Parts: sequence; C-alpha cells; structure tokens
Amino acid sequence: MKNLAFAAIAAACLYGCGTPPPISAPASSPAAAPVPAPAPTAAPAASGSAPQRAAGLPLYRCDQGVEFTVRFADDTAVVDAGPRGNDVLLRDAGGATPQQTVYSNPRMRAEFGLGVTGREALLRYAQPPLSVHCKQD
Repeated sequence: MKNLAFAAIAAACLYGCGTPPPISAPASSPAAAPVPAPAPTAAPAASGSAPQRAAGLPLYRCDQGVEFTVRFADDTAVVDAGPRGNDVLLRDAGGATPQQTVYSNPRMRAEFGLGVTGREALLRYAQPPLSVHCKQD
C-alpha cells in the first residue's frame, strides 16, 4: 500500500512538471505580426579598435590616444572606450559647478561638463593609474 501511495504521489509530481503547449495568438491579432529588426547604421567595430560612434552618442577624444563614447541614463554613464573596455559608472556627488557631473565605479572616475563650454571631460583610471583630459567632438 505504501508503494502504491508513493507511486501516485510521484506520478502527480511528474505530471505537474510537464509544461502545457504555448498559447498561440489569433492570426488577426496585431501582436502576432513579426516586427522587422532595424538595419544597423554602421558595421561593428573590429576588435581592439576605437569605439564606433552610435547615432546621438557623444564622442570624446582624449590625451594619449584614448577615445570613448558615453550614454547617460538614470544616474548612470555607460562609457565605451574601445580596447579599454566598457564601464557602467554611477552618479557621484561632486562637481564644482552645476554643469559638472561626476560618475565612478571601482575601476574609474569620470568628470563631465568641464571647460568653458562644458564639452570637456576628465577620466581617471585606478589601475594602472591614468588621468586623461578629453574634448567632445
């Protein structure tokens, strides 16, 4: 009797593990129509090359040949520095003027809105130690 009860419980558990077939949307539903992917605007960057400038992203050129693009969103700055890698920086307190913003993570610190026009930046890498002055194109 114990074996029969055990077998019934095991069968019930296994039956619950099965997934029902996906529910398909009616053919007249607009959600069923496939959405074409947008065409890429530029060819992908070759490995180890400078970051590709995506539409609308600021491109900065710096001392010592460093170049990067940056995307700002929700108190973060995503820096793509090509061969130096990508970094997600969080907004920090700081900045000597209202136009100056400071972002950092354990690997780097970036200050934006510098210079008379506010189109300059300063990147400070922790390891190896490196500080570069940058200007937005």
